[in-house]
Amino acid sequence: MNDKLKGYLSAIIAAVAYGTNPLGALFLYKEGLNPASVIFYRFVAAVAILFIILKAKRVALKINSFELKVLGSLGIIFAASALTLYTSFNYMDSGIASTILFAYPVMVAVIMALFFKEKAPFTTVIAIVLSIAGIVLLYQGDGNAKLSLTGVMLVLASSLTYAVYIVIVNRAKLTLTPFKMTFYIMIFAAFTVFLYSLSSQANHLIMVPSWQALGWIVMSACVPTVIAMTFLNIGIFYAGSTPTAIMGALEPVTAVIISVAIFDGMFTLRLLSGILLILGAVLLIIAGDKILKKSPDGN
Repeated sequence: MNDKLKGYLSAIIAAVAYGTNPLGALFLYKEGLNPASVIFYRFVAAVAILFIILKAKRVALKINSFELKVLGSLGIIFAASALTLYTSFNYMDSGIASTILFAYPVMVAVIMALFFKEKAPFTTVIAIVLSIAGIVLLYQGDGNAKLSLTGVMLVLASSLTYAVYIVIVNRAKLTLTPFKMTFYIMIFAAFTVFLYSLSSQANHLIMVPSWQALGWIVMSACVPTVIAMTFLNIGIFYAGSTPTAIMGALEPVTAVIISVAIFDGMFTLRLLSGILLILGAVLLIIAGDKILKKSPDGN
């Protein structure tokens, strides 16, 4: 398997894994946990799981000062992205917020172009348009949802910090194993969320209420955190920042499938159209290299 294909497959696995996040989060919210608690316990459990994996693989935990600075920054940025997104749900419909969030592929492409002179191929631009159009179609509001300036700003902050995270992983070129890299990022992310939980009574950490809730925390730590984050880092390393960001459009597709299969959601023509547009964007990214090679000027 060549490196590009390895990167694309990793990005797809990451997006699908992250798309299972609502499964655990929705149950934990029903159990009375606030967003800070859900995120904190998820990150801490992920750290524990990754520690066991690293010990089983006999991977040395030592890192140098440069790696510490980069991983610390990534952990803080990732936590900030999660916290601003979940906080935005207090000001606006979560469906609208999740739709606006997917401005981040555009932000990644802009950052790479402005700061690293990386020109996005025409196929990538088309893929971004298709993915955003597909995500808009996947959103099913009741028609009465209102936009909040505070909510929009929070979501855009979440989108921007996530875009910056992807770019840093791509440009830092760390040589750590994916599990070790994710382990340290999660440590700093959990510590950041802990500090945030001290900011007000509304954000304080709530004790895990039941064994069933603990089970959902472990699930959230395994699939949409350890698996998603590890394969996201692999995808960024091999496929690049912008293609990996576009693959993230598969996250809401997974969430829609879960909604239909588990929560008896309605599967409509609108949803099918959105899914097909997103799949088209993903296939366009994967086939992009071959398309460009066949073009007369290679641009």
